[in-house]
Amino acid sequence: MRATPWLGGNRLVIWIGTVVAGLSAALPCMAKADEPPRPNILFAFADDWGRYASAYATADGDGGINDVVRTPNFDRVAQRGVLFRRAFVNAPSCTPCRSSLLSGQYFWRTGRAAILQGAVWNAELPAWPLLLNDSGYALGKSWKVWSPGVPADAPFGGQKFAFQSAGSRINGFSQNATQLVQNGGTFEQARGELLDEVRANFQAFLDQREKGKPFCYWFGPTNVHRRWVQGSGRALWGIDPDALQGKLPPFLPDVPEVREDLADYLGEIAAFDAALGVLLDQLQKSSLLENTLVVVSGDHGPPGFPHGKCNLYDFGTAVSLAIAGPGVVGGRVVDDLVSLPDLAPTFLEAGRTAVPESMTARSLWPVLKSDRQGLVDPQRTWVLTGRERHVAAARAGNLPYPQRAIRTPDYLFIMNFQPDRYPLGDPYRLDGDNPPTAKELTENTFVTLPDEDAGPTKAWLVEHRHDPQWRPYFERAYGRRPREQLFDLKTDPYQMRNVADKPAYAVVAAELRARLLAELQSSGDPRLVNDGQFFETPPLAGPIPDDAQPPRRR
Repeated sequence: MRATPWLGGNRLVIWIGTVVAGLSAALPCMAKADEPPRPNILFAFADDWGRYASAYATADGDGGINDVVRTPNFDRVAQRGVLFRRAFVNAPSCTPCRSSLLSGQYFWRTGRAAILQGAVWNAELPAWPLLLNDSGYALGKSWKVWSPGVPADAPFGGQKFAFQSAGSRINGFSQNATQLVQNGGTFEQARGELLDEVRANFQAFLDQREKGKPFCYWFGPTNVHRRWVQGSGRALWGIDPDALQGKLPPFLPDVPEVREDLADYLGEIAAFDAALGVLLDQLQKSSLLENTLVVVSGDHGPPGFPHGKCNLYDFGTAVSLAIAGPGVVGGRVVDDLVSLPDLAPTFLEAGRTAVPESMTARSLWPVLKSDRQGLVDPQRTWVLTGRERHVAAARAGNLPYPQRAIRTPDYLFIMNFQPDRYPLGDPYRLDGDNPPTAKELTENTFVTLPDEDAGPTKAWLVEHRHDPQWRPYFERAYGRRPREQLFDLKTDPYQMRNVADKPAYAVVAAELRARLLAELQSSGDPRLVNDGQFFETPPLAGPIPDDAQPPRRR
């Protein structure tokens, strides 16, 4: 194991069990004479990037999708620091996931920030970037931090700390790189041109920050979010879709169209990773890397694929996570179950900044400072996930699809509070008088089944929904689900067989149900109050209210 120097001085220790508010202690904002300077923070956070990185191919050895994806720079962080094998979001939907991460709380505690369409940030919520700024950190960001929502990126100071003037073409990497190649350039030239914009934006921040101040820079490109150029994974990155044959999880049809779609997704992950490499190199050239805490992750699973984004299965909630830097004992793979809101107190503790009592998350520093592998903290054996309104309720006047789940090393228990509803939108609209075309299903998320992003996989599955071979895939993805689902991960790692009603699992189901409901109750989840009326009525459900509309550009 390789240890890097700890921050030194007073240390904030947080213990949060099942109570609503944790204990916190104030730490000095300025280093004492015998303390090293507070670390810089680089947080690279990709839209819709699940648990797909080549570092996991070695860590897992399961012969799956991670054998094909290429992320040398993420792997570089993981090798230098800690690779988390069981990291999960609190909500597999962009805005509520980010609300929980930024506030260090369960998403259901963030008021109108707990939904996607129609979200409004409450300025009274603690936000770790602004707390770091108040304690002397220089802030910078490029692109997405918190959106869609009003005000956009509010918990990072809106656009006050934006560094994007050098260009934003990384956000449409496959589109822009393809166009540059079609205009006569090579891919290497196109790649270099787009990454130069990433480099220039970051360097502008480094040049303009007040010297002597520690900094926190949020890198949030949106290129891994759909849409991508079809075939770009092979054309730009040389990712052969057929290399995925036999490696897809069993809920995805292993057919050429789906393999190509997934290869294109892996291509956008490669683009994000290449941009990460630019940031790491700039830190190295500026002699800043050794005193920078580097954290790399994503906001939920793949978009437009069954079981992915907007689902509480692992394919939707598990994410990549690697952390390296001062104080982190590196060269380790950790199996603790961690939730991304845990990053909030982790960042604050790194910056010797007081952690608000309202934060329900637990700092990762006891794990990061340990020299152990596997399960480090015996209390980190479960995480909670959940979901409320994504886009379907806002677009069609429907009610949300409320879910909560508890994930342990051996089981996933999901509670669907309204099993009479459809999880991703009404599939029977597909058979109306004007059924959507394949082009619409590929390009227009809102044409039907709106809580699953549009794309070739969705289009293929809808087109083949009446084929007896593929009908079960369609029903599993879009059909109604029972109130309770229980999956035995030891025998069913892809969560294909619900055993909630099996007598042999009655004790397990009862224990997980009780633990889940107890934590929801103690954390003040409105879903348990008055039959969830907080989430079932406007402004949390129904049409998007006027105060949640972004301002019109003039």
